[in-house]
Amino acid sequence: MPGDYDIEYASPWAGANYWPISEAGTEAAVWDKNTWPELEILARQHPESGVHFQETAIYNRVKDANSSTGKYLAEKLKVEPWYKNIVPNFRQLPREQLGSEYDNGHAFTSVCINTAIYLPWLASQCLLMGVVFKRANLLHISDASGIHHSGQRADIVINCTGLSARKLGGVEDQNMMPIRGQTVLVRNEANVMRSSSGTDDGEEEICYLMQRAAGGGTLLGGSYQRGNWDSQLDPSLAIRIMKRAVDLCPALTGGKGIEHLDIIKHGVGLRPYRHGGTRIEKEKIDGVWTVHNYGHGGFGYQSSYGCSKKAVELVEEALLPRPNL
Repeated sequence: MPGDYDIEYASPWAGANYWPISEAGTEAAVWDKNTWPELEILARQHPESGVHFQETAIYNRVKDANSSTGKYLAEKLKVEPWYKNIVPNFRQLPREQLGSEYDNGHAFTSVCINTAIYLPWLASQCLLMGVVFKRANLLHISDASGIHHSGQRADIVINCTGLSARKLGGVEDQNMMPIRGQTVLVRNEANVMRSSSGTDDGEEEICYLMQRAAGGGTLLGGSYQRGNWDSQLDPSLAIRIMKRAVDLCPALTGGKGIEHLDIIKHGVGLRPYRHGGTRIEKEKIDGVWTVHNYGHGGFGYQSSYGCSKKAVELVEEALLPRPNL
Protein backbone atom coordinates (compact mmCIF):
# COMPACT_ATOMS: atom_id res chain seq x y z
CA MET A 1 0.00 0.00 0.00
CA PRO A 2 1.12 3.62 -0.39
CA GLY A 3 3.58 4.41 2.36
CA ASP A 4 5.07 0.91 2.31
CA TYR A 5 8.60 0.30 1.07
CA ASP A 6 9.38 -3.23 -0.03
CA ILE A 7 11.61 -4.38 -2.85
CA GLU A 8 8.72 -6.36 -4.40
CA TYR A 9 6.43 -3.32 -4.27
CA ALA A 10 7.93 -1.51 -7.24
CA SER A 11 5.67 1.56 -7.35
CA PRO A 12 7.51 3.83 -4.84
CA TRP A 13 10.86 3.18 -6.50
CA ALA A 14 9.73 4.16 -9.98
CA GLY A 15 10.62 7.44 -11.74
CA ALA A 16 7.85 7.69 -12.74
CA ASN A 17 7.06 9.00 -16.20
CA TYR A 18 5.49 8.55 -19.64
CA TRP A 19 7.64 7.40 -22.54
CA PRO A 20 5.98 4.39 -24.17
CA ILE A 21 7.99 1.29 -25.05
CA SER A 22 5.05 -0.76 -26.31
CA GLU A 23 5.17 -2.00 -29.88
CA ALA A 24 3.00 -0.25 -32.46
CA GLY A 25 -0.22 -2.06 -33.26
CA THR A 26 -0.38 -4.05 -30.03
CA GLU A 27 -2.95 -3.98 -27.27
CA ALA A 28 -0.22 -2.67 -24.97
CA ALA A 29 0.14 0.36 -27.23
CA VAL A 30 -3.61 0.96 -26.89
CA TRP A 31 -3.26 0.89 -23.10
CA ASP A 32 -0.42 3.41 -23.27
CA LYS A 33 -2.36 5.61 -25.68
CA ASN A 34 -5.42 5.61 -23.40
CA THR A 35 -3.30 6.54 -20.40
CA TRP A 36 -1.79 9.75 -21.77
CA PRO A 37 -5.00 11.88 -21.69
CA GLU A 38 -5.53 11.05 -18.02
CA LEU A 39 -1.98 11.94 -17.04
CA GLU A 40 -2.25 15.15 -19.04
CA ILE A 41 -5.39 16.10 -17.12
CA LEU A 42 -3.64 15.47 -13.81
CA ALA A 43 -0.67 17.63 -14.81
CA ARG A 44 -2.92 20.47 -15.99
CA GLN A 45 -5.67 20.42 -13.40
CA HIS A 46 -4.46 18.57 -10.31
CA PRO A 47 -1.02 19.72 -9.13
CA GLU A 48 -1.80 18.11 -5.77
CA SER A 49 -1.42 14.72 -7.49
CA GLY A 50 2.34 15.20 -7.88
CA VAL A 51 2.24 14.98 -11.68
CA HIS A 52 3.89 17.71 -13.74
CA PHE A 53 4.89 18.33 -17.34
CA GLN A 54 8.53 17.92 -18.27
CA GLU A 55 10.43 18.47 -21.49
CA THR A 56 11.90 15.14 -22.58
CA ALA A 57 14.70 14.10 -24.91
CA ILE A 58 15.61 10.55 -25.96
CA TYR A 59 18.99 9.83 -27.55
CA ASN A 60 19.53 6.70 -29.64
CA ARG A 61 22.50 4.70 -30.87
CA VAL A 62 21.97 2.28 -33.75
CA LYS A 63 24.38 -0.20 -32.17
CA ASP A 64 22.03 -0.70 -29.21
CA ALA A 65 19.25 -2.16 -31.37
CA ASN A 66 20.31 -5.79 -30.91
CA SER A 67 21.16 -5.61 -27.20
CA SER A 68 18.73 -6.96 -24.60
CA THR A 69 17.83 -3.47 -23.42
CA GLY A 70 17.72 -2.24 -27.00
CA LYS A 71 15.09 -4.84 -27.83
CA TYR A 72 13.14 -3.87 -24.71
CA LEU A 73 13.31 -0.20 -25.73
CA ALA A 74 12.82 -0.89 -29.45
CA GLU A 75 9.96 1.59 -29.92
CA LYS A 76 12.03 4.39 -28.41
CA LEU A 77 14.83 3.63 -30.87
CA LYS A 78 12.62 4.35 -33.84
CA VAL A 79 13.03 7.66 -35.60
CA GLU A 80 9.26 8.01 -35.63
CA PRO A 81 7.69 5.98 -32.79
CA TRP A 82 3.92 5.50 -32.78
CA TYR A 83 3.44 7.90 -29.88
CA LYS A 84 4.65 10.86 -31.94
CA ASN A 85 0.99 11.69 -32.62
CA ILE A 86 -0.01 11.33 -28.96
CA VAL A 87 2.41 13.44 -26.92
CA PRO A 88 2.67 17.23 -27.37
CA ASN A 89 5.50 18.96 -29.21
CA PHE A 90 7.07 15.86 -30.73
CA ARG A 91 10.09 16.71 -32.86
CA GLN A 92 13.32 15.24 -34.15
CA LEU A 93 16.51 16.48 -32.54
CA PRO A 94 18.87 18.20 -34.99
CA ARG A 95 22.32 16.70 -35.46
CA GLU A 96 24.04 19.48 -33.49
CA GLN A 97 21.98 18.61 -30.38
CA LEU A 98 22.78 14.89 -30.39
CA GLY A 99 26.43 14.61 -29.48
CA SER A 100 28.94 12.49 -31.35
CA GLU A 101 27.91 9.09 -29.94
CA TYR A 102 24.23 9.28 -30.89
CA ASP A 103 22.69 8.56 -34.28
CA ASN A 104 19.26 10.08 -33.80
CA GLY A 105 16.96 11.40 -31.14
CA HIS A 106 13.62 13.01 -30.49
CA ALA A 107 12.03 15.32 -27.97
CA PHE A 108 8.50 15.94 -26.71
CA THR A 109 6.56 17.12 -23.68
CA SER A 110 5.90 14.32 -21.19
CA VAL A 111 5.05 14.07 -17.51
CA CYS A 112 7.06 13.05 -14.48
CA ILE A 113 5.33 11.74 -11.38
CA ASN A 114 6.51 12.23 -7.82
CA THR A 115 5.52 8.82 -6.50
CA ALA A 116 5.83 9.93 -2.87
CA ILE A 117 2.91 12.32 -3.51
CA TYR A 118 1.02 10.47 -6.22
CA LEU A 119 0.52 7.13 -4.46
CA PRO A 120 -1.01 8.64 -1.28
CA TRP A 121 -3.10 10.91 -3.51
CA LEU A 122 -4.50 7.87 -5.30
CA ALA A 123 -5.30 6.28 -1.95
CA SER A 124 -7.09 9.46 -0.87
CA GLN A 125 -9.19 9.43 -4.07
CA CYS A 126 -10.22 5.87 -3.30
CA LEU A 127 -11.20 6.85 0.24
CA LEU A 128 -13.33 9.69 -1.12
CA MET A 129 -15.20 7.13 -3.19
CA GLY A 130 -15.88 4.90 -0.21
CA VAL A 131 -13.16 2.31 -0.71
CA VAL A 132 -12.28 0.32 2.41
CA PHE A 133 -8.65 -0.76 2.67
CA LYS A 134 -7.79 -3.99 4.46
CA ARG A 135 -4.50 -5.84 4.95
CA ALA A 136 -4.35 -9.63 4.91
CA ASN A 137 -2.03 -12.52 4.09
CA LEU A 138 -3.53 -14.70 1.40
CA LEU A 139 -2.37 -18.16 0.42
CA HIS A 140 -4.86 -18.57 -2.42
CA ILE A 141 -6.55 -16.05 -4.70
CA SER A 142 -9.97 -17.43 -3.76
CA ASP A 143 -9.38 -16.35 -0.15
CA ALA A 144 -9.72 -12.72 -1.26
CA SER A 145 -13.47 -13.04 -1.80
CA GLY A 146 -13.96 -13.90 1.85
CA ILE A 147 -12.46 -10.76 3.38
CA HIS A 148 -14.88 -8.17 2.02
CA HIS A 149 -15.60 -5.51 4.64
CA SER A 150 -19.36 -6.16 4.38
CA GLY A 151 -18.92 -9.65 5.74
CA GLN A 152 -20.45 -11.01 2.54
CA ARG A 153 -18.55 -12.92 -0.12
CA ALA A 154 -17.29 -10.61 -2.84
CA ASP A 155 -18.89 -10.86 -6.28
CA ILE A 156 -15.59 -10.36 -8.05
CA VAL A 157 -11.86 -10.25 -7.25
CA ILE A 158 -9.35 -8.02 -9.03
CA ASN A 159 -5.87 -9.56 -9.02
CA CYS A 160 -3.18 -6.86 -9.09
CA THR A 161 -0.56 -8.80 -7.14
CA GLY A 162 2.49 -8.05 -9.31
CA LEU A 163 5.40 -10.37 -8.58
CA SER A 164 3.32 -12.19 -5.99
CA ALA A 165 1.29 -13.66 -8.85
CA ARG A 166 4.19 -16.08 -9.26
CA LYS A 167 3.53 -17.74 -5.90
CA LEU A 168 -0.09 -16.96 -5.03
CA GLY A 169 -2.21 -20.11 -4.98
CA GLY A 170 -4.72 -20.34 -7.79
CA VAL A 171 -2.51 -18.14 -9.99
CA GLU A 172 1.12 -19.34 -9.68
CA ASP A 173 2.13 -17.69 -12.93
CA GLN A 174 5.64 -18.90 -13.73
CA ASN A 175 5.89 -16.33 -16.51
CA MET A 176 6.44 -13.74 -13.79
CA MET A 177 10.00 -12.69 -13.03
CA PRO A 178 11.77 -9.70 -11.47
CA ILE A 179 13.75 -7.15 -13.40
CA ARG A 180 15.95 -5.44 -10.87
CA GLY A 181 16.25 -1.67 -11.04
CA GLN A 182 18.68 0.50 -9.11
CA THR A 183 18.46 4.28 -8.84
CA VAL A 184 19.99 7.31 -7.17
CA LEU A 185 17.80 10.20 -6.00
CA VAL A 186 19.61 13.56 -5.84
CA ARG A 187 18.75 17.13 -4.89
CA ASN A 188 20.33 18.54 -8.05
CA GLU A 189 17.88 19.91 -10.60
CA ALA A 190 18.09 19.83 -14.38
CA ASN A 191 14.44 20.62 -15.24
CA VAL A 192 14.48 18.03 -18.03
CA MET A 193 13.89 14.33 -18.55
CA ARG A 194 16.46 12.45 -20.61
CA SER A 195 17.18 8.89 -21.65
CA SER A 196 19.55 7.01 -23.92
CA SER A 197 19.01 3.75 -25.79
CA GLY A 198 21.89 1.95 -24.09
CA THR A 199 25.28 2.18 -22.45
CA ASP A 200 28.76 0.75 -22.90
CA ASP A 201 28.71 -0.58 -19.33
CA GLY A 202 26.78 -3.77 -20.13
CA GLU A 203 23.47 -4.85 -21.65
CA GLU A 204 21.69 -4.79 -18.29
CA GLU A 205 22.45 -1.13 -17.62
CA ILE A 206 20.49 1.85 -18.88
CA CYS A 207 20.64 5.61 -18.51
CA TYR A 208 17.82 7.99 -17.67
CA LEU A 209 17.08 10.95 -15.43
CA MET A 210 13.91 12.79 -14.52
CA GLN A 211 13.02 15.55 -12.09
CA ARG A 212 10.07 14.75 -9.87
CA ALA A 213 7.38 17.32 -9.16
CA ALA A 214 7.08 19.42 -6.01
CA GLY A 215 10.70 19.27 -4.86
CA GLY A 216 10.88 15.50 -5.13
CA GLY A 217 14.45 15.51 -6.40
CA THR A 218 15.92 14.14 -9.61
CA LEU A 219 15.93 10.38 -10.11
CA LEU A 220 18.94 8.85 -11.87
CA GLY A 221 18.87 5.33 -13.31
CA GLY A 222 19.44 2.66 -13.83
CA SER A 223 19.61 -1.08 -14.42
CA TYR A 224 17.48 -3.72 -16.13
CA GLN A 225 18.64 -6.97 -14.56
CA ARG A 226 16.37 -9.87 -15.51
CA GLY A 227 15.84 -12.59 -12.91
CA ASN A 228 17.83 -10.73 -10.27
CA TRP A 229 16.15 -10.73 -6.82
CA ASP A 230 19.01 -8.98 -4.98
CA SER A 231 17.72 -6.30 -2.62
CA GLN A 232 21.13 -4.91 -1.71
CA LEU A 233 22.66 -1.76 -3.16
CA ASP A 234 25.50 -2.29 -5.64
CA PRO A 235 27.90 0.64 -4.94
CA SER A 236 29.82 0.17 -8.19
CA LEU A 237 26.60 0.29 -10.19
CA ALA A 238 25.56 3.43 -8.31
CA ILE A 239 28.75 5.18 -9.38
CA ARG A 240 28.21 4.17 -13.02
CA ILE A 241 24.61 5.42 -12.86
CA MET A 242 25.72 8.82 -11.59
CA LYS A 243 28.53 9.12 -14.11
CA ARG A 244 26.26 8.28 -17.03
CA ALA A 245 23.62 10.77 -15.85
CA VAL A 246 26.13 13.59 -15.55
CA ASP A 247 27.55 12.76 -18.98
CA LEU A 248 24.07 12.79 -20.51
CA CYS A 249 23.03 15.96 -18.70
CA PRO A 250 26.03 18.09 -17.58
CA ALA A 251 23.63 20.73 -16.26
CA LEU A 252 22.96 18.46 -13.28
CA THR A 253 26.25 19.51 -11.72
CA GLY A 254 26.96 22.68 -13.67
CA GLY A 255 29.45 20.85 -15.85
CA LYS A 256 31.29 19.33 -12.87
CA GLY A 257 31.74 15.68 -11.86
CA ILE A 258 29.62 13.26 -9.85
CA GLU A 259 31.20 14.47 -6.61
CA HIS A 260 28.93 17.50 -7.01
CA LEU A 261 25.76 15.40 -6.92
CA ASP A 262 23.85 15.90 -3.66
CA ILE A 263 22.51 12.43 -2.90
CA ILE A 264 19.22 11.99 -1.03
CA LYS A 265 19.06 8.20 -1.16
CA HIS A 266 19.71 5.09 -3.21
CA GLY A 267 16.90 2.80 -4.31
CA VAL A 268 16.48 -0.82 -5.39
CA GLY A 269 13.20 -2.21 -6.71
CA LEU A 270 11.98 -5.22 -8.65
CA ARG A 271 9.89 -4.58 -11.74
CA PRO A 272 7.07 -7.17 -12.01
CA TYR A 273 7.83 -8.42 -15.53
CA ARG A 274 5.78 -11.09 -17.26
CA HIS A 275 7.07 -13.10 -20.18
CA GLY A 276 4.37 -12.83 -22.81
CA GLY A 277 3.18 -9.42 -21.65
CA THR A 278 0.79 -7.96 -19.13
CA ARG A 279 -2.05 -10.28 -18.21
CA ILE A 280 -5.47 -8.63 -18.33
CA GLU A 281 -8.16 -11.28 -18.55
CA LYS A 282 -10.94 -12.83 -16.52
CA GLU A 283 -11.52 -16.34 -15.25
CA LYS A 284 -13.75 -18.00 -12.69
CA ILE A 285 -11.84 -19.45 -9.73
CA ASP A 286 -13.73 -21.49 -7.12
CA GLY A 287 -16.98 -20.03 -8.33
CA VAL A 288 -15.90 -16.36 -8.17
CA TRP A 289 -14.96 -14.24 -11.15
CA THR A 290 -11.37 -13.00 -11.01
CA VAL A 291 -10.03 -10.25 -13.26
CA HIS A 292 -6.26 -10.36 -13.59
CA ASN A 293 -4.31 -7.15 -14.12
CA TYR A 294 -0.61 -7.78 -13.46
CA GLY A 295 2.80 -8.17 -15.08
CA HIS A 296 3.36 -4.55 -16.12
CA GLY A 297 7.15 -4.69 -15.87
CA GLY A 298 8.68 -1.21 -15.95
CA PHE A 299 5.73 0.50 -17.62
CA GLY A 300 3.01 0.36 -14.97
CA TYR A 301 2.47 4.09 -14.62
CA GLN A 302 2.43 4.88 -18.33
CA SER A 303 -0.10 2.14 -19.06
CA SER A 304 -2.06 2.42 -15.81
CA TYR A 305 -5.27 4.14 -16.90
CA GLY A 306 -5.45 2.15 -20.13
CA CYS A 307 -5.01 -1.13 -18.27
CA SER A 308 -7.57 -0.09 -15.68
CA LYS A 309 -10.05 0.76 -18.42
CA LYS A 310 -9.61 -2.71 -19.90
CA ALA A 311 -9.98 -4.34 -16.47
CA VAL A 312 -13.21 -2.42 -15.83
CA GLU A 313 -14.59 -3.68 -19.14
CA LEU A 314 -13.90 -7.24 -18.01
CA VAL A 315 -15.54 -6.61 -14.64
CA GLU A 316 -18.66 -5.32 -16.38
CA GLU A 317 -18.68 -8.36 -18.67
CA ALA A 318 -18.38 -10.71 -15.70
CA LEU A 319 -21.20 -9.06 -13.79
CA LEU A 320 -23.65 -8.89 -16.69
CA PRO A 321 -26.70 -11.05 -16.04
CA ARG A 322 -26.74 -14.15 -18.21
CA PRO A 323 -29.72 -14.45 -20.55
CA ASN A 324 -32.15 -17.29 -19.93
CA LEU A 325 -31.92 -19.72 -22.82
